[in-house]
Amino acid sequence: MTTTARELGFTQEAFESLLESRHEPAWMKDLRRIAWKTFNELNWPARNDEEWIRTDMRLFKLDRFVLAAEPKIGAACSRGLLGAHIDLAGQTLAVDGHRVSARLDKKWADKGVIFGNAEGVLAEHGDLIQPYFLSQAVNPYYDRFSALHAAFWTGGSILYVPRGVTVDQPFHALSALSDGASDLGHTLVILEDGAEATMLSETESASDEAGGFHCGAIELIVRPGANLRYVNPQNWGHGVWHFAHQKALVDRDASLQWTVAAMGAKLAKVNQHVGLVGAGAYSQVNGVMFTQGKQHLSYHTLQHHEAESCRSDFLYKAALQDKSRTVWRGMIKVDPEAQKTNGYQRNDNLILSSSARADSIPGLEIEADDVRCTHGSTSGRVDEELIFYARCRGYTRKEAIQMIVTGFFQQVFDRITIDSVREALGHAIAARVREYE
Repeated sequence: MTTTARELGFTQEAFESLLESRHEPAWMKDLRRIAWKTFNELNWPARNDEEWIRTDMRLFKLDRFVLAAEPKIGAACSRGLLGAHIDLAGQTLAVDGHRVSARLDKKWADKGVIFGNAEGVLAEHGDLIQPYFLSQAVNPYYDRFSALHAAFWTGGSILYVPRGVTVDQPFHALSALSDGASDLGHTLVILEDGAEATMLSETESASDEAGGFHCGAIELIVRPGANLRYVNPQNWGHGVWHFAHQKALVDRDASLQWTVAAMGAKLAKVNQHVGLVGAGAYSQVNGVMFTQGKQHLSYHTLQHHEAESCRSDFLYKAALQDKSRTVWRGMIKVDPEAQKTNGYQRNDNLILSSSARADSIPGLEIEADDVRCTHGSTSGRVDEELIFYARCRGYTRKEAIQMIVTGFFQQVFDRITIDSVREALGHAIAARVREYE
């Protein structure tokens, strides 16, 4: 019987088996080898590391997880929240880190657009992808999780839009995970000068309570004058360990709208970084976090102003039920040459249970003198008078809380330009609301 990574887990023998089984360019195999060496040289984060001091991962054991030899298509659903009722330019599906299907409308392919599962795009367009893949945005050697991803990644999707092409239909990518499986999917989006596109990239598990392991990366490259809208709902089962490094580079006069919805996972630790690398760049990041049970979601954001006259706008909102916990640690960093910076970050938390906890740590690191940077954070419970007012008009307590929670997130929803996406996220959150006292 052929030895597979599935049988061996994340070991040296499994790594060699993975290299042998994949038909990849030499540069990719070299990248994997260096990353695997780095992984073995690094330690897991210590509890006293500032970045991890509020996130306890002692129960995480990598040796409990393996890469599946093939996808369990029947075990993982593939409906998604976003792609069902939208006219799409293209769509990909990966299950348990394996490509299952991919399509791209011919009219966009004829204009030079490239979209598909990461393995397929890499095989056909390796020379085009090499300058971008784990070389400009995400650092594959940042920590043990990023190195593990770079060494063992499978699945995910790649989108490339040539100079000046405007795609007026969204692309949709779904990564599904069966119970107990692993996903190390990689997402790479490249918009050349003056291009425009919308990407809906979501994750889901076979059930709300399913377990598993995700160690992923997202890289968004937005060249001068380009415009990218990126929507990323995280809807893993409540037994999934979710680790991710995500970074966007926004160049001169380009714009990025990045919407995150974090609703799943047992424990999530995500580093989300936007680099404004060209003069006049603009980024808007919208985050929605909804937690329940004993979920622990930790999101660390960085808006890095590296060039002059750039604007950034980060808004994260979290609602917490039961004994769940969120950690948001945001930083605006302004380099000395980034004069005329306009940076804003805000985190609001709605506490729906006396046992829930939200940690909010905004920060500024400013090395320029002609800037306007502000930040803020609020936390509070639902006003009982609002619930009473709604119940006097015939609503149940649960219905009243659902309306209040939906209204709390409305500021983020209003920024989403696709009606069906806005409605799907609103319904998904409202369905999770329970009564509380």
